[in-house]
Amino acid sequence: MGVTQVTVAVCNPGDPERRWEGLFLVDTGAFDSLVPGNHLREIGIEPDGKRTYKLADGTDIELDIAVARLEFMGEFVGVTVIFGKDDAEPILGVTALESVGIEVDPQNQRLKRLPAVRLK
Repeated sequence: MGVTQVTVAVCNPGDPERRWEGLFLVDTGAFDSLVPGNHLREIGIEPDGKRTYKLADGTDIELDIAVARLEFMGEFVGVTVIFGKDDAEPILGVTALESVGIEVDPQNQRLKRLPAVRLK
């Protein structure tokens, strides 16, 4: 299976003009989206709390989180974002994708819009 990436703008929900744009790895195995912490702070987003996540190797790790507005493929959604290390690769999680009715086409490694957002 290949890699799917998409350009995402991360916006401060209280001031949408404050934004950072980057190329995100689409990870359907991740619930929440991860953004380098320095970019979140640059646009005025500070941690609101912490959440424990399980890494691929089974290790549990507690990370800072907040809410941000993500814009991609002409859509926008408010989601939980994880404060990653400053040099971390940004990750777009499945919650953001499903919230706007977009899924990954595994054959073509592309994102495709569903005819409607799933309600259940």
